[in-house]
Parts: sequence; structure tokens; C-alpha cells
Amino acid sequence: MKTSRIGNIAMLALATSAWIFVSGGPVLATETLKLNFTTHAAFFCSETKQPKPLDPQAFVQDPAAGEAVGPQGIKHVAGFRPALIEQDAKSVKVFNANGKPLGFDLGQWLGATGSVEVSDKSGAPVLSATFAGLAPGGQYSLFENHFDQKPIGFTPMDGDGATNSFVAAADGSAKVTMKLTHMPTHANAALLVYHSDGKTHGAERGQIGVDAHHQLIARPE
Repeated sequence: MKTSRIGNIAMLALATSAWIFVSGGPVLATETLKLNFTTHAAFFCSETKQPKPLDPQAFVQDPAAGEAVGPQGIKHVAGFRPALIEQDAKSVKVFNANGKPLGFDLGQWLGATGSVEVSDKSGAPVLSATFAGLAPGGQYSLFENHFDQKPIGFTPMDGDGATNSFVAAADGSAKVTMKLTHMPTHANAALLVYHSDGKTHGAERGQIGVDAHHQLIARPE
């Protein structure tokens, strides 16, 4: 199994495991996967070895910044640039790539947390996730990263987009449960997407950096 390059982005635990034998060999009958989310910004910077830690999908005002394409291929308007995690004050307001305010500051955006548990009982995985520090009343969706695809693919966490979207509570918390089509592995990741337009986009994430923003991610070891 491949070792993650991020020290503590995920905690993998096999809380319960029972082996049964069938004609093809042993099969894991019951398995529980527990993961902690990390910011997508930290994950992206580590994976792509960015010289300066930044968030490629959240932008701040900068009069000196010209129109450009950011490190994740997102075009932003002049006067804005990707937020620099270690250099920008946490109190600066955050915008989308078109300069539209997202309604919170950088500290609030990066301060979201979450954990997820996936229980697989005889091939029927169920995901339960808990979040804090989200945008109050914000529209969110859980998607699955497919790192074994080139380019990396994205599909609704539940497989069809019927149950993967939710609205955060007034205090920024959220609890969601959904059935999955398979147990996540290191080739996958659970991705929390914030929809700044307040809408769900079905089986699609939306326009990245404009109305859809990757906020948190959890990848199994």
C-alpha cells in the first residue's frame, strides 16, 4: 500500500474485521474506515510541491495582480490572486476567480474541519461525515477523487449525485450519511466542495474557482 506524503491528513483504522472464506479465497466481511479531513489547499500544495503554500480556488484582492491563470488552471481577473496561506492575514476577505465575495475571510475558509467514517458490512458501504466551521447555511457536496484516472476524475460520492449534497447549519456544522458504491482506497478520496452560488450541480462539481471550491479532502493511506 502506498504511503501518503501528508503526515496526518488521514487516520486509517480497521475497527472491526472478520474474514470469511469462499471459493475464490478470503473476503473481508466487515470493515470500518475512519479518516480526518484536511484542507484541500494543504493537500494540493504538498502534492504539487508549490514554492509558496496557497489555495488555488480561493482568491484575495491584490491591486498589483494582473489577469492570469493560477496553478490549478483557474483563470482569475485582474486585481485578484490565489490566497497565500502563510503570507495573507487570516482576516482578509475571500473571493471567487471573478472577484465576487464569498462572504467570509481566509481564516474561516481554512478553519473548517471534518471527519468521516465508512462502514462496509458485507459489501454495503455507508459513509457518515461530521463537519464544523463551514459557511452557515452554505451549500455543499461530497465528491470522490479518482487518482487512478488521468486526468484525475471526479464523481458524486454516492455514485449518482442523488444524496451527496447538503446545507450546513446556522452554526456551520453538518452531519451527513449516504450509501456508497464501493469502499474507498488510496486510489480515491472524499472531497468536500463548497458551492458559492448556493446551488447544487448534480453529478458535476460546477465551475471550479467560480461557483465550486474544493475545501476539505480525506484520502485513505
